[in-house]
Amino acid sequence: MALKIYLVRHATPDWSRTDIRYDIPPGPPLTPHGEAEAAKLGEFLRAAGVKRIYASPLERTRRTAEIAGEIVGSTPITEEAIAEWRRGESEDEVAARFNGLWEKICTESQAIGPIALVTHGGPVKAMLQSLGLPKATVEDYCRKFDRGNPLPPAGVWLATGNPDATPWALELIFTPQVDPVVPAAVHVVDAQTIYV
Repeated sequence: MALKIYLVRHATPDWSRTDIRYDIPPGPPLTPHGEAEAAKLGEFLRAAGVKRIYASPLERTRRTAEIAGEIVGSTPITEEAIAEWRRGESEDEVAARFNGLWEKICTESQAIGPIALVTHGGPVKAMLQSLGLPKATVEDYCRKFDRGNPLPPAGVWLATGNPDATPWALELIFTPQVDPVVPAAVHVVDAQTIYV
């Protein structure tokens, strides 16, 4: 059975909050626009059949996961290993803590079905490279989105693979399109499957 693990970036936070650090809890909260993005994310994850949601302990990821989880019907589980890239952490350290959780997530996905990890752009970037997406391809995606991230707020990469073999197929599969006042239709931007 092919595993499906969704690597999700939190929805749009209030980046104007310069009075609190972005990399340690609580971090900035979601904006109303971010909450609308999280609802669109929930609709996508429900349609994808996600069975379990994990979330970083920061406010923006926990709230994104809570809103999406209400729609999916899954209470998010807080997971420190997928927390934001902290000041002073190397890319290898971020990948190491994410990789430490990966085997557990693969085992769970094999048993129950698709799983979503609601995290941050930096850890998603490290994980994509760890799963074999060429660095040049990751950097190309990072130029397309805000703050050098490989996906937009509430965006989703799908990692599909076999627990006993490689390669993993990696695809930027979802980006929410939400009008600041009236939610718009969801569409996929730049979807591309890359086999690594």
